[in-house]
Amino acid sequence: MYKKFETMFAGKKLVVETGKMAPLANGSCLVRYGETAVLVNVTMSKEPKDGIDFLPLSVDYEERLYAVGKIPGGYIKREGRPTTKAILVSRVIDRPMRPLFPKDYRNDTSINVLVLAVDPDVLPEVPASIGASIALNISDIPFDVLVGTTKVGLVDGKLILNPNLAEREKSLLDLTVSATPEKVCMIEAGASEVEEEKMLEAIKLAHTEIKELCKFIGEIKKEIGKSKASYKSFAIPEDLKNFIAEIATDKFKEAVQTKSKTTRDENVTKVNEFVKEEYIKKYGEEEYEANKSMINEALYKAEKTAVRNLVIEENKRVDGRGNDEIRELSAEVGLFERVHGSALFTRGLTQVLSMVTLGTVSEEQTFDGIDEEVTKRYMHHYNMPPYSVGEARAARGPGRREIGHGALAERALEPVIPSKEEFPYTIRVVSEVLSSNGSTSQGSICGSTLALMDAGVPIKAPVAGISTGLFTMPDDSTKYIMVTDIQGIEDFFGDMDFKVAGTKKGITAIQVDIKIDGLTYEIIEEAFARTKKAREYILDEVMLKAIDKPRTHLSKYAPKIEIIKINPEKIRDVIGTGGKVINKIIEETGVKIDIEDDGTVFVAGVDQEKLDQAIKTIEDITAEVELNKTYMGKVTKILQFGALVEILPGKEGLLHISKISNERVKKVEDVLTVGDDILVKVIDIENDGKFSLTAKDLMKV
Repeated sequence: MYKKFETMFAGKKLVVETGKMAPLANGSCLVRYGETAVLVNVTMSKEPKDGIDFLPLSVDYEERLYAVGKIPGGYIKREGRPTTKAILVSRVIDRPMRPLFPKDYRNDTSINVLVLAVDPDVLPEVPASIGASIALNISDIPFDVLVGTTKVGLVDGKLILNPNLAEREKSLLDLTVSATPEKVCMIEAGASEVEEEKMLEAIKLAHTEIKELCKFIGEIKKEIGKSKASYKSFAIPEDLKNFIAEIATDKFKEAVQTKSKTTRDENVTKVNEFVKEEYIKKYGEEEYEANKSMINEALYKAEKTAVRNLVIEENKRVDGRGNDEIRELSAEVGLFERVHGSALFTRGLTQVLSMVTLGTVSEEQTFDGIDEEVTKRYMHHYNMPPYSVGEARAARGPGRREIGHGALAERALEPVIPSKEEFPYTIRVVSEVLSSNGSTSQGSICGSTLALMDAGVPIKAPVAGISTGLFTMPDDSTKYIMVTDIQGIEDFFGDMDFKVAGTKKGITAIQVDIKIDGLTYEIIEEAFARTKKAREYILDEVMLKAIDKPRTHLSKYAPKIEIIKINPEKIRDVIGTGGKVINKIIEETGVKIDIEDDGTVFVAGVDQEKLDQAIKTIEDITAEVELNKTYMGKVTKILQFGALVEILPGKEGLLHISKISNERVKKVEDVLTVGDDILVKVIDIENDGKFSLTAKDLMKV
C-alpha cells in the first residue's frame, strides 16, 4: 500500500514514499530531499551463510548519470565500475549500520541505493543514509535501531546543517555524522584546520537534528513496519563458550603480552592448538570437525576477553605501553634519487613508504560522475600488499578498504596543498604499506607530508595522523578506558578506531569506526584531546626532525613549470588553425603547453633555455603592436612601393619606399631583400589593426 510521509529536516522538506516501487524487496523507500531523489532497497537471504564468523552485509551506492542529465562518455555509453565517490559513500552508510545488527545474525543482507535525481544543493549521500535506516527499520530484517545522518559545514564562522552548493564551496568543514537518539555512531570529516572545540560543537549540532529525524523514522516504522523475521542464531552454545573460556582465557592473557607481534602470533597459535587437542580428547575428532567454526569463534571470544581484561581490569596493554604512549617512531626522506620526493615513516611495526610525482596541469584527474567535482590536481593512492601482513598470496587491485584509506589521507592533506597559482603542478602521492600493524592510513598521512616537503611542494603546514582505541566496561559502556596509538590486536578486539589527522592549528580529517552502539560526547572530547597531543608529539619529535620545511628547489628530474598570462582573445593566435602554431612551438622547444580559458598559460619543460624560448615566442605572438615603439623586424616581401616587415610573429607592417632611408631610394631591391633584419618604428596604426613603419633615422644606406 502506497504511503507518503513528510517532515522538515535541517530547513528542507524531507519526503519518504513507500509501497509504490520494488515490491519484492524486504524493505524499500523512495526518499526525496529538495530535488534529490534516491531509491533504497534492502534484502535478506532466506538461509544464513554457514562457515563464517561475521555479518555478510553489502552496501552498494549506485550512481547513474541520468540523475544529472549526462550521457556517459566513452564508447560503451553506460556506467561501469563504481566511482571512488560511490565506494566512499557505501562505506559511510555501512559503518554506522553494521555494529547495530544482532551479533548472532549471519544471513546475507544487502543495502542498495540507486541515485535517481540530484539537486546540486542537496548531496545524495544524506538521503541515501537516511533511506537505508528507514528501509531496514520498516523491513522484516532483524535490524531494530533508529539511525539518522546529516552533514555540517562551517561558513564565515557559522555552523550550517546540510549546506547547499554555494555554502559548500566556502565551507571550512565537511562533516558527516550518523547517530541514534542516544549516541553518535559514525563520524567522517574533512576540514581546513578546524579546532577541536568547534568540531565537537558541530557534532553536537548534528546529533540534535538527528534526534528529531529519528522520531520521524520511528513514526514511519510504527505505522508500516513489518514484524521482524526469525533467523537461525549463530550464538556460541554456552557450554562450548564456557569450556573454551575456562581452559584458554588465562593462556591467551599470557600469550599476548609481548612487544613482538611475531612472537604473539606464535603464542596464540599454540593456545589454539592446545584447545583443539583438549576438545578432541573430551568430545572426539568427529565432533570437533562438526563444530569447527563455532570453536574458532569461541577461541576469538576467549582471546578478546583476555585482551580486554588486561586493559580494563589490570590497566595493561599487550606490549606494556602506557595508555597514552606511542610506539617507537622513525622517519626518513630523500630515499631515491630519481623520484621527485620520497619518505619512509615507521611507527612500531607499521611502516609506510610514500612517493611523490609532480606533473603538468594537463595531468589532472577528470571525473565523469554525479558529483560537482570535475577535476582533481592532488591525488593520494594507498596500496597494502599481502606481504605487509606476512601473507603469501597474489596481489590484487585496490579494494574498498584501500580506496577508503587513500581518500582519507588525501582529504587530510588537501587543505594544506598550495593553489595552482602558487604551485602550478599536478601532484600524485602513492603510499606503499610495507608493514601493517595498526593505523596504516594515519602512517600514510605522516609519510605523505614528509614526501611532499621532500619534493619541494610548499605545503601550508605539516600534517600528522594518529588513532585512539576504546575498551568499554562489559556492564556499563559509559565507563571505559581509552588508549592512544592502537596496534592491530587492539583494533581487532577493541570497541573503536578513532582516527584524527591535522596540523598544530587544527583538524583536517576524521574517520571513526566503532563496534559498539555509539559514543558519548565525553568519549569524543577525550579522543580529540588525545589525538591532538599525539600528533603534536609526532610532528615535533620525529617528522620535523627529518625535514623541518619544504625544500626550496625541486628535483632535477621534475618538470619545470612557468605561468604567463595572455589576453584570452589571443588564445586562438597561440593555438593557430588546427593547432598549427602551438604544435610548432612544442616541436621546436620540446615543452608542454596548457592554456586555460582565462588566458593562463602553463609552460612545462626540463631545459630552462627551451622553456624561455617557448615563453618568448608565446609572448611575441600575443604582444600588441605599440605606436612609436621600435622593433627589430624581418623583411618578408618586396613590393614596388615598399616592403612588408614582420615585427612580431604573424604581424606585418608596411615600410613605404619613402620611409626606408633618409636618402632617396629609387628601387626597394637596391637596399632590401627578403630575409633582411631591419630596425623599424611604428608610426601609424589604423582602426583595422594595419600599421605603418619607418626606418628613417634608424638605418644608414
